Amino acid sequence: MLIVDKQKKKLQKKASTLVEALPYMRKYSGETFVIKYGGHAMGDSALANQFAEDITLLKQVGINPVVVHGGGPQIGDMLSRLSIESEFIDGLRVTSKATVEIAEMVLCGSVCKSIVADINAVGGRAIGLSGKDSSLVMAKKAHRTKPDPDSNLEQVIDLGFVGDPVQVDPTILEQSIDNGIIPVISPIAAGLDGHTYNINADTMAGAIAGALGARRFFLLTDVAGVLNKDGDMLTELDADDIERLREDGTITGGMIPKVETCLKAVDAGVKGAVIIDGRVKHALLLEIFTERGAGTLIRS
Repeated sequence: MLIVDKQKKKLQKKASTLVEALPYMRKYSGETFVIKYGGHAMGDSALANQFAEDITLLKQVGINPVVVHGGGPQIGDMLSRLSIESEFIDGLRVTSKATVEIAEMVLCGSVCKSIVADINAVGGRAIGLSGKDSSLVMAKKAHRTKPDPDSNLEQVIDLGFVGDPVQVDPTILEQSIDNGIIPVISPIAAGLDGHTYNINADTMAGAIAGALGARRFFLLTDVAGVLNKDGDMLTELDADDIERLREDGTITGGMIPKVETCLKAVDAGVKGAVIIDGRVKHALLLEIFTERGAGTLIRS
């Protein structure tokens, strides 16, 4: 009898979860969500399978997911196997012509196709694309500066074939969505100068979210959203909050470019951007279909 009661409570809990999710399914039906996928969640096979299930479920309930993936560790592994040295400046990989060719091979080949296969294996219909396909994204050479330690003047850093998106034509994505297909996009694009450029996946995902007018832009990371100085997660922020948190040192380091990417996406028309911990089981579903959520929501 005790076992039966436990099973009944477990089933009732599942039913309650579905009931809680129903209003959100109605709210977001027909909307487009852009998800930047990377970090530990992409390197762990169990989490990768859960991600594929989550993306497929979103499509099944009427939401249109668009995935943009990273792949820095996979590129690094291939460069090591080929004995090609990588140079980093302020955390950014200097990308030579040989390196960008390897990056394109790894990102558009093994990484993208693996994600597509995972989604298809759990019942979804996914297609692998890059910024080059149908001129989805056009890029320009990225320019970065840093203070010169001797003169304290800004010094231009040459990162090679690292690019920034300058034009996004979402037509191929809209056609895929209309045909029930989930686009999975590699952050490689052709440049206005004819060269191939590797683009930061966060940046590319934000640009695509803005061009699509996405309802939500999700940035899956290896941290639990934006935390205050006590280590508690901040569930909702706007531009003024972020400026204040940067000034008092709460938002620092690698979190700064992430919140900036979210703000750019929101400024471009995305209704909300969410920084979320991709290491948490079904974090995406918890954020979308529960009242409390699982990450930090950034609004205009």
